[in-house]
Amino acid sequence: MPLGDAIAKLSGAQVGEVDLHRFPDGESLVTLPGDLAGKDVAVLATLRDPDPLALPLRFAAETAKEMGARRVGLITPYLAYMRQDQRFAGGQAVSAPLFARFLEESFDWVVTADPHLHRIHSLEDLFDIPVRRIETAPLLAGWIAANVPDAMLLGPDSESRQWVAEVARLADRPYEVLEKRRSGDRSVEVSVPHSEVLLAGTPVILDDIVSSGRTLIEAIERLLAAGARPPICVVIHAVFAGNAHDDILAAGAARVVTTNSIPHASNAVSLAQVLADAARDLQAADPPIRRSAEQTTR
Repeated sequence: MPLGDAIAKLSGAQVGEVDLHRFPDGESLVTLPGDLAGKDVAVLATLRDPDPLALPLRFAAETAKEMGARRVGLITPYLAYMRQDQRFAGGQAVSAPLFARFLEESFDWVVTADPHLHRIHSLEDLFDIPVRRIETAPLLAGWIAANVPDAMLLGPDSESRQWVAEVARLADRPYEVLEKRRSGDRSVEVSVPHSEVLLAGTPVILDDIVSSGRTLIEAIERLLAAGARPPICVVIHAVFAGNAHDDILAAGAARVVTTNSIPHASNAVSLAQVLADAARDLQAADPPIRRSAEQTTR
């Protein structure tokens, strides 16, 4: 994985691949490389498709400890299951705290990039182990300032206002926030503000995560209908389910730019340095004191 090689080079770490074999019955066999006794281990895994990886991740962490690893951390540029942070209908699982507990049972620390949080204030509210959220706003702002000097930044919805405002401040560009109403996983209505600044510059739509792409497609179509230039879409996490990426370009986007939190041909903003710095800080910290089951309440 190119991101893993880059992180290792920046942090002076050795690289080894986790071998994952799947048996015909669906079970997985995890095999770790080399002698891990007394070493700090960091497992790099982006969780775009989390279910097939979740159990092997736990197997890898526990096996590393059985092999004598001092501590085992998780670098997960894209952290899944953060969206469902409350019970929206009777009987639904609240996955965000459940997945956090699932991971912290085997890992000693976690590093991720801008998780998809809504009502949860910070990752520290979910995890009892050290956790570091690296912020992508400075990296995105740097790319925009260097490549789109006349950018007019657009946030996809009201929840994005604070984040988009920060990117706009760092890039020294104006911004607006679109209004979005979602009626299903693939049904989205977006309204575009009427702005002379918007029509004068290059629209840059920012989004933290794109799955189906319907929000971006709707925004692109509305922008073009309003007479704006073809927009550039800048995204943190390129989930891109199905043909989402091609559909966004077909809708009229001039370009789609993403970070490398999830490997994709659109990756243009590297997270390697900030992930390496965060992982190095957590590895150097004192081991955490875990709360007992009696002390832990959620």
